[in-house]
Amino acid sequence: MTDDINAPDHPQIYLITPSDFELSSFPDQLAACLDTTEVACVRLSLGTKDEDRIARAADALRMVTHDRDVALVMDTHMLLVERLGLDGVHLTDAARSVKKVRKDLGEDAIVGAFCHNSRHDGMTAGELGADYVSFGPIGQSPLGDGRQAELELFEWWSMMIEVPVVAEGVLDADLIRQFAPHTDFFGLGDEVWSTDAPQDTLKALAAAMI
Repeated sequence: MTDDINAPDHPQIYLITPSDFELSSFPDQLAACLDTTEVACVRLSLGTKDEDRIARAADALRMVTHDRDVALVMDTHMLLVERLGLDGVHLTDAARSVKKVRKDLGEDAIVGAFCHNSRHDGMTAGELGADYVSFGPIGQSPLGDGRQAELELFEWWSMMIEVPVVAEGVLDADLIRQFAPHTDFFGLGDEVWSTDAPQDTLKALAAAMI
């Protein structure tokens, strides 16, 4: 997930798994999405702390993503990344762990940092070696502490900072069109999986990015 000279001139998709899913069906559902819409990266984002459950899910999704040359990262659990053969980790504590995780996982691993709506945390994470910084939620949600990542943050970031940025959280087609000129990736999760036809929803949201 790097923003290089060969990158497309529109945002790419950073697909986030549901917090819980059936291993018997979700890998096929993910494969259908990857086969119909171009995706840059998939994030395994299970809510459980059951190591066996996480490992089995990672094994199943790794087969799907790596067969299609798509990177697979996981939320938080950096100690499992190398053991499970994943491409990196998505940290949820802003910039606090970036330096140590980068040192432990090495330069080839993807290390991302979710920084809510904090410009300072995002800049610090980038300086410490994060490959990307994620801000959100973009849309309004009754969950969490009410903080939102506003368009102004992305406008500033895209002009001033070279580290790729991800917009995620409570997105819809209108918000995607609004933020598309100012972000490198859109993190899509429940927006896709909560619908009756995830692959069709993903395709429609991808069209709004162009």
